[in-house]
Amino acid sequence: CSAWLMLMYKVDDDLEMTMVCHRPEGLDQLEAQTNFSKRELQVLYRGFKNECPSGVVNEETFKQIYSQFFPHGDASTYAHYLFNAFDSAHTGSIKFEDFVTALSILLRGSTREKLQWTFNLYDINRDGYINKEEMTDIVRAIYDMMGKYTYPVLKTDAPKQHVDTFFQKMDKNRDGVVTLDEFILSCQEDENIMRSLQLFENVI
Repeated sequence: CSAWLMLMYKVDDDLEMTMVCHRPEGLDQLEAQTNFSKRELQVLYRGFKNECPSGVVNEETFKQIYSQFFPHGDASTYAHYLFNAFDSAHTGSIKFEDFVTALSILLRGSTREKLQWTFNLYDINRDGYINKEEMTDIVRAIYDMMGKYTYPVLKTDAPKQHVDTFFQKMDKNRDGVVTLDEFILSCQEDENIMRSLQLFENVI
């Protein structure tokens, strides 16, 4: 996904080439459903097809793409969680429509939309709640992906400490789980949490 995100930074340079790209079915519908223009969707689709000629991305391909951008760590676990978040229909593959819908939220969605998408990423078992174990799994996966080269001074218990601090602030009613409303409220109330989440957005 990092490879695809980089496409957005060169959209203006590529607009002249959009006439030769293949277009997905329902481009007008995607334009209405996302925050991208038709020309931007054309550029994104061309990049998507370059990365994934078959038109779909399976989990193994997704992991390979991420491993190229994080060579100093192990990106496989985080890529697994992220793949599941993109694969909202649980089909085992990501189509261009899945990809561009999520990208629209992550790049140009409202704060609430971004937080809701992030909540769904952390809600690994998709039961509508985030427990401490799920949050720890995601945060540890991010640290593993970034690698010791990036964070050489981090202690092995850094992910747990990170989660303990977050969870204490987020679990408003102390019932051991964080709901979507608690998650959004906590993030909007606490600038430190929001900054941390924004840093994590850089690895999406």
